[in-house]
Order: sequence, then C-alpha cells, then structure tokens
Amino acid sequence: MSQPLDEDFPLERVPQSARYSWFNVAVQRFGQLSDLTQFLLGATLGAGLSFWGAFWAFTLGSVILEVVCIFVGIAGMREGLSTSVLARWTGFGRYGSTLIGLVIAVSLFGWFGVQTAVFAQGLHSLVGGPPLWAWALVTGLGVTVLVLKGFRAMGWTAFVTVPAFLGLAGWAMSVQISKHSLGDLVASPPFGEAMSVATGATIVAGSYIVGAVTTPDMTRFNRTTGDVVKQTLVGISLGEYVLGLAGVLLAYAVKTSDVVAIITASSGVVGVVILVSATVKINNWNLYSAALGLINAVESLLKVRLNRVAVTVGIGVLGSVLAAAGILERFADFLTVLGVLTPPIAGIMVAEYFVARRWRPVLDASRATGRLPETEPGWVPATLVLWAAAAVLGWLSEHYHWWGIPALNSLVIAGVGYVVAARLGLVRGTRELPVEQPEQPAAALEALRQAPVRPA
Repeated sequence: MSQPLDEDFPLERVPQSARYSWFNVAVQRFGQLSDLTQFLLGATLGAGLSFWGAFWAFTLGSVILEVVCIFVGIAGMREGLSTSVLARWTGFGRYGSTLIGLVIAVSLFGWFGVQTAVFAQGLHSLVGGPPLWAWALVTGLGVTVLVLKGFRAMGWTAFVTVPAFLGLAGWAMSVQISKHSLGDLVASPPFGEAMSVATGATIVAGSYIVGAVTTPDMTRFNRTTGDVVKQTLVGISLGEYVLGLAGVLLAYAVKTSDVVAIITASSGVVGVVILVSATVKINNWNLYSAALGLINAVESLLKVRLNRVAVTVGIGVLGSVLAAAGILERFADFLTVLGVLTPPIAGIMVAEYFVARRWRPVLDASRATGRLPETEPGWVPATLVLWAAAAVLGWLSEHYHWWGIPALNSLVIAGVGYVVAARLGLVRGTRELPVEQPEQPAAALEALRQAPVRPA
C-alpha cells in the first residue's frame, strides 16, 4: 500500500531531523492559551469568585495542567508519537487507544466549535452583515484550510498572532484599569452566581485538560526533556495567570462575563479584529489533534489508514456546523465535564510509562530502530475499569462537593490505582497483536543512515 508522504507523521515516530527548537514549539504552546477563551475563562471565574478566590483556582488548576503536560509531554518527546498512538503501549492497548482517539476527537471537536463560536461573535459584533451562524461557518472553514498545511504552517501562524495578541491584551488592560482603582477591582465582590474554589480549579483544569492530555501531539516535535519543561512552564504560567487574571479584572471593571463585550469596551474595533484573529492559533490545534485522534482510532479498529487532509476537512466542516448550532451557551458545563472525564487518561499513561513500565521495554527497543513495536496488547481490562471508576468518582466529587479538586481526584485515583493494579499483576493485555508498520517510516530510515558502518 503506497501512501503520499505526510510531514506530520500521524501514525509513526517523528524523526530527529523533523524536530524543532523549544522556542518554536513554545510559541505554539502559548498560542493555545492566549486567546479570547482565556479571557472568557477569567470572566467566568470573576463572576462567581473573589479575585483571590480566582487566583487560587488558577493556581490549583495550573499545577494540575503543568504536571500532566510535563510528564505526558516527556513521554511523547522520547517516543516521537502522538497521544493516541502512544496510548497503545501506555496502558490502553490497541482497542483502548481507539477509545482514547475517539474521546480526543469528540472533545476537541467540541472545543473547535466553542472557539469558532467565539471567533464568529467577534466578527459579527464588528461588521454585522450575515447572521451569527453564517459567520461561524465561514470562520470554521477558514481555520480548516490552514490546518491542511500541517505543523509548519501552524507554527508561522502562532509567530504572527501571539505578539499581536499580547500587545492588544496589555492595551486592553491599561484602558480599563486606568478608569478604576486597582485596589477596588481586586476587592470587588463576585457579581454572578457563587462558585467554590474547587469548582473554579476544575473549570481551569477543564479549560485545557484535553490540550494537556494531547501534549504528545506537540512535544513529539521537541528535541529534549528540558525543552518540554521550559515550554510548559512558560506557556501555562503566562497563559493562565497573566491572561486569566486579566480576564477576572476586566470582568469586574465592566460587570459582565460576556467576553466579547469586555474586549469591545476595552479596545474597540481594533481589539476585536486582532483578538478574533488570535483564536485561529488555538483552534488549529483543536482541529489538528482531533484529526490525529480519529486517524488512530480508525487505523486501530479497522486497519484503514485515513488521509490526514481528508479527515481534517471532515472534522472542520462538522465542527463549524456545531459552532453555528450554539455550543458556546453551555461553555462552563462543558469544561466541568471535561475536567473529570479526561484526566484519568493522563494518570494512567504517566503511571505506566514512568512507574509500572509493563510495555516500556518494547518501546525502548523499537525506538532505537525508529519503528513501532512489533506487537501491541489488544484490550487491557484493568485499565478500562480504572478509567471508568476514576471518571465516575471525579464526577461524584464535583456533583456532591466532596473534598478536593475533582479533576485532580480523578487523575490521582487513576494513576495510583494503575500502579497498585500493576503491582498485583492485574495489568495484562488480552493478547499481543501484530502491529502494521508504516511503509518506509522516516525515523527508521534516519536510524539506518546514522548507524555506524562496521568494517568487513
């Protein structure tokens, strides 16, 4: 079966020659966290919490995100594999990874809809014209065209839009803060329905937890462990604290959680133009990772290798329709659900890769050759039970306000439970299945070229 070369390596290891500098990848990481949604997140917390309550919610949620991103990201960097492919040998097996791919695809499909709706709202408030649903279709399909070009084009987009966004964010803050006393804003009471710090932290974690779990989709293009750590600390700290707390203060200043109204009041037409443009850089990653997840799911289940471009077009069209249908109205509830459903995936992957290491030897051996392992487990029943149990317990802790942060509860329960199950010998695949290797994998060809020539 002959395939056209895809420089984004959706079903194989990324060769070292295709890796990028840490700064190049870090700009894209920060680009995922510097957009209208981060202001919307801050405004949501400002409506229900005091400033210091929001600060602690951001702190707790950020720590969860940074720990997940660093450990899962290091695994992705070492193996050069996307999240859904890596999951085959980090506790989930072939068919469990199929479920992971579907969860990622559906979650980011939803996020694509959220971001597209924000983008469309900004343009609609700026120029009017067509109805909001029509703007949603136009903006969603526009992002889809960009993602067709892959990782390199997405990088150039981030280099253009991130500086523009940062400049505008500083201007927007100065415009509104100059009209109020900073001390008065910090002391402002919440103006909406009250929420707990734990709920706020879950919303913060939920706002990016799918992005955190899919970190290998990005870090597989990194070169070293240090690169992963640096880009994570810089990207999440700036994105969550600077932009999130700015959103809190702006919400207090204008007394609304309508992020489009906040930005419009802060910086007028120019602000709307730049900010809605900045949503492109997060939405292209939503679409990109959703496509990777679906490609792995179909390949694992049906042994059919889908074309990345075709999958991207399909998801982009459907996501645009979802935005036109009004998913933004359920934003906070959507984040809360993600905040307890997705973390167990990362908890299990980290526990397997760094602690239990049941399938780590086959990854290490195949990495040296630039190929995938020759076999993979089919089902890993213990993993599926732990994932379901941790997600349910996380949801219950949120619903009944149990102690702790629901997102963290579900992550820790899954990770610790997996380690215990492994120690008891319960983590076993149903049977080892042969892996279909890509034709002429780039990393394998690179390894052959770099192998020392032995004397005759």
